[in-house]
Amino acid sequence: MSINEDGLPPESREKFEQLKCILKGYGELALAFSGGVDSSFLLAAAMAADIGRVLAVTSVSRFFTQKEKQRARKLSGELGAEHIFQDLDILGNADVVRNDVRRCYFCKHHSFSLIKNLAEGYGISCLVHGINMDDLGEYRPGIEAARELGFKAPLVEAGFSKMEIRRFSRGLGLEIWDLPSQSCLATRIPVGEPIVSEKLAMVERAEDILAEMGLTHVRVRCHGMLARIEIPLDEFSIILENDIRERVCNALAGIGFSFISLDLGGYESGKMNMTKKKAGR
Repeated sequence: MSINEDGLPPESREKFEQLKCILKGYGELALAFSGGVDSSFLLAAAMAADIGRVLAVTSVSRFFTQKEKQRARKLSGELGAEHIFQDLDILGNADVVRNDVRRCYFCKHHSFSLIKNLAEGYGISCLVHGINMDDLGEYRPGIEAARELGFKAPLVEAGFSKMEIRRFSRGLGLEIWDLPSQSCLATRIPVGEPIVSEKLAMVERAEDILAEMGLTHVRVRCHGMLARIEIPLDEFSIILENDIRERVCNALAGIGFSFISLDLGGYESGKMNMTKKKAGR
């Protein structure tokens, strides 16, 4: 897939050129690539900037789903990028498994340290990741870890918001422009509750089941043996239909949940972060 900048309106091309100029100034780089909207847009911009070597590195751990892995492989291939999957034994990190309010910091420090070491082996010193302006206003201790390890944030430097990234991605013809916000599976486990592989597997399977039923933005929060389902308010009517509701209850019970609830507040990205902020006070 070639990057077609003709799809960008004239008023947007100047900002995209600014981003490419920033990336050219970095020279060859390694990019932390999840296959989500932000890192995919950044990878597309890096490829369009024609800066020489661009190494996309995807950290694969128990927090990363099979669907996300497949998407990352597909997108990097379409963009023609050099792409590496890096295995990460995240459940071997006691600081992460403990799951306190700093879990994201320890997780990011672990994964980004490995990306940094890998890049150095390829002779690449410049490291980048895809945070945007909106991320700076959220509770994201992982940003601190990235900064400590020397990762640059070109989308912030160029002043891109999440909405702009989606709009520009659509103009460039990137199919992931409207992909729902992604977050690692660890965000489904309440702060203070140790993270174990079995719970992550239950959550991943539960979310796959709900997605197969046509629900779009889905989170299944795991509170012990209780599954708390978050979906958009306008999709409540779908899940509450008798046959769908029964199928959901039976399917989630079949993978190990004793209780299944629907969060009346609806889907909200980062909802678990509210608990973390309170716990960190």
